[in-house]
Amino acid sequence: MQRDDAFLRAWQDNAGRLSDAGEDEGGGERPVLCFRTLWISDLHLGTPGCQAHALLDFLKNTECETLYLVGDIVDGWQLKRHWYWPQAHNDVVQKLLRKARKGTRVIFIPGNHDEFARKYLHHNFGGIEVADEWVHETADGRKLWVIHGDLFDGVIQCAKWLAYVGDSLYEFTLRLNRHFNSLRARIGLPYWSLSKYLKHKVKRAVSYMGDFEQAVAREAERRGMQGVVCGHIHHAEMREIDGILYCNDGDWVESLTALAEHADGRLELVDWTPRVRQQGRRAAQALPALG
Repeated sequence: MQRDDAFLRAWQDNAGRLSDAGEDEGGGERPVLCFRTLWISDLHLGTPGCQAHALLDFLKNTECETLYLVGDIVDGWQLKRHWYWPQAHNDVVQKLLRKARKGTRVIFIPGNHDEFARKYLHHNFGGIEVADEWVHETADGRKLWVIHGDLFDGVIQCAKWLAYVGDSLYEFTLRLNRHFNSLRARIGLPYWSLSKYLKHKVKRAVSYMGDFEQAVAREAERRGMQGVVCGHIHHAEMREIDGILYCNDGDWVESLTALAEHADGRLELVDWTPRVRQQGRRAAQALPALG
């Protein structure tokens, strides 16, 4: 717990040190995408798997009135095992704090990996509100229940030790995936996710995701909501389940997705992967010129 508290003190210190220097990192060269609301989750800051540079590019090039951080923003599980905090992860934290300071309402709903923050519910860190859950009303009047979703994960609730084992195996898969894709990049092939492939091909994993989605949708209906927004399972999805709109905003480890609400209340999943691939191709094309 000492390390968790130290992180939160560092978060507050970052808020206190923010200045206008470098405020417009994008230089105004690229158009900014404007939304009424954005939801992002499962950033897993503090792990090598976090796609911090892609996330920072997303945050620089989007604006919204309200930004929901839907859990697993900081990976406390991994940080307790091994401290990993490069500058890019600090840049993400500073960008989130800067958005809050510049008028975006930022609401942080902790997940299981950053459950240490649940003891700070209803507190405010650098303009970021901490809440256990939220009810969001869209511009067209629909009520969406916003939660991380780990409370509907039977493994975490009934056998937390198994969740820790699964987390370690997932991290191993991501490390293997990074080496594999480094080789693919050298021979000119695009990124391919081994862990995502396994999740969609292993029958038990597919069944688990379906059970999770059904359980979350049922609870949203019981609460009188028209929909639910969650994260947790790292699978971006937007579909109706028995008349309830189920939205999962994905993650920033593999899928690089967010959920967005437009000014009229229309919802869509934003996939940042094509932009990252385009930037990768441009960087690859520039290498011969540098030589």
